[in-house]
Amino acid sequence: VQLVESGGGLVQPGGSLRLSCEASGFTFNSYGMRWVRQGSAKERELVAAISTEPGSTYYADSVKGRFTISRDNAKNTVYLQMNDLKPEDTAVYLCNAEKWGRTGPTNHWGQGTQVTVSE
Repeated sequence: VQLVESGGGLVQPGGSLRLSCEASGFTFNSYGMRWVRQGSAKERELVAAISTEPGSTYYADSVKGRFTISRDNAKNTVYLQMNDLKPEDTAVYLCNAEKWGRTGPTNHWGQGTQVTVSE
């Protein structure tokens, strides 16, 4: 099982980045996908989520209107388009796949990609 994030980097305030997370080793279209970020204080925040079929999404209030989550089940990939980035968006962004079964949730995590928003 692998989740490999890419697309992070250094960007100025007001800029944009597009994160990608490519999945392998499990049935991608059976899992809800989430982007979670971890700041310098190591707290984790759920940023955005998308259902198995790309019809239902969730956004944290802090990113609503600026970030867009999407998925391409044919490519086993989930994306996070981030616009109008702010310094407080600086964090490691982790990709998470979650599926609920009879015995509870199954979770897979990527290693994360660093996003730094700074002058």
